[in-house]
Amino acid sequence: MTPNQVSLFRRPHVAGQFYESNAEALKLQIKSCFLNTLGPEKLPEINYHNYPRNIVGLICPHAGYMYSGAVAASSFFELAKDGLPETIIILCPNHTGYGSGLSLMREGIWQTPLGNIQIDTDLADNILSKSDIIDVDEFAHRFEHSIEVQLPFLQYLYGDNFKIVPICFLMQDFATAVDVGNILVEVLAARNAVVVASSDMTHYESAKQAEKKDLSVLAAVTALDALRFYETVEDQNVTMCGCAPITALITYARGLNAKATLLNYRSSGDVTGDYSSVVGYASVIFKK
Repeated sequence: MTPNQVSLFRRPHVAGQFYESNAEALKLQIKSCFLNTLGPEKLPEINYHNYPRNIVGLICPHAGYMYSGAVAASSFFELAKDGLPETIIILCPNHTGYGSGLSLMREGIWQTPLGNIQIDTDLADNILSKSDIIDVDEFAHRFEHSIEVQLPFLQYLYGDNFKIVPICFLMQDFATAVDVGNILVEVLAARNAVVVASSDMTHYESAKQAEKKDLSVLAAVTALDALRFYETVEDQNVTMCGCAPITALITYARGLNAKATLLNYRSSGDVTGDYSSVVGYASVIFKK
């Protein structure tokens, strides 16, 4: 690897914290997420013969696997049944504050304990050609966990037989999110692709209050009403982190006349037994 390539090799930042850092231990951890009573309770089977596929998008949480892994597994279980996507566009919030307002990494490799994943540079460049607001910025992704935690699940399913396009939202305004969603409608029209919006739900409220707020928000998601979703988050002060990524995904799915289904909703309290202050997690699929 030359000095110029070092910055294009994104090493894992939260391995050993959010998920196991050893490959075999990580595979066992992911397997346990699928078998968990809070998740699918069965292992996924890949449908390699289903094309064109029907699932166009997922909402997945991005907390430590101990807390949200079973909920994330619910989305990935359905994706496995739907077939093998060539490229997965992962939209995430920016928790670190590093980088530009809307940051795409257009080339290089993402590494996890399960191996390396290539960025789909051709698709990334196509997205960039349609947008005046998306910047090429590797730094925004370097320490951000909310895309990284999705990757081992995808590798568990597909090995290295897919590529990604990572997009990180520091800007969370409605217009920006809708713009990204509309661009995805245009550039993904003829592609075998899936869009993943990485987000947790309400943070650090009682389980009862978190569930009330989150189910109100998720009702707008399943109605594919991006404006209602965005306004509900603002009006009810829902402390979810991925508002813009989900708004973009709703816009994209609506452009494809897709339908959304809530698969699973839990909170950290269902794991810890402490329901006084929880984080909510949701699994949603968008299907043509």
